[in-house]
Parts: sequence; structure tokens; C-alpha cells
Amino acid sequence: MIYHITTPAAWQKGQLAGRYEPEGFELEGFIHCSKQEQIVGVGERYYAGQSGLLILGINPDKLTAKLVFENLIGGDELFPHIYGPLNLDAVESTAAFGQNAAGGFDFPTFWTPIQLYFET
Repeated sequence: MIYHITTPAAWQKGQLAGRYEPEGFELEGFIHCSKQEQIVGVGERYYAGQSGLLILGINPDKLTAKLVFENLIGGDELFPHIYGPLNLDAVESTAAFGQNAAGGFDFPTFWTPIQLYFET
């Protein structure tokens, strides 16, 4: 699994559109994701002080867009980037991502499975 931090409103917008593209996608051309061991650090670096966040649990084997592990800011740590819109069926679960009492983040222990229904 790979993970993406977003807001419930952005995720809902993607669900209504039939594909998810975060804010800034048109400018950057990819969706920032993290491995499990990276997500807490990403939250603490880029989302400090924010509440009401959501993590998408993404199955990389279900992606229709290209997935690249790379580091674009320097350093050795590689991050998963999705080069294209996120197809909804690749998202297998979501979890609230809130700050703990110390002001940091913890990896969620409760995940909500996603079920998509398509008309045939």
C-alpha cells in the first residue's frame, strides 16, 4: 500500500468526478504519496497545525497511471508519485489523520474499507 494525505472535501470531489486529482495536480503533474514508514513524517513536515485530514490507502497494483519512486527535492529517500489521475478503484481504504496530544501525527489504526458501486 501507498498513502496520500488529503481532505474529505477533496476526496469527495474526486469521487463525484470519477477520478481524484489533488489541488496542484495540473501544475505538478503527479500526486504525492508516501510509504507507511514515511506518512507520519510527511504529515509533521507539511501538515502541522492542520486538522480534519484524511489518508487514502492506495493499492499500487490497481493504479492505471504510472507510479514512480523518486526524490525530487534532494536526498536519498524515495517517495511514490502517481503520474496521472488516481483511479478510484485503486483506493482500498481511508482513515482520519489527526494530530495527537503532543501535536504530532500517528499512523492510523482504524481504516474504513472503500466499496465502489458501478452501474452496468
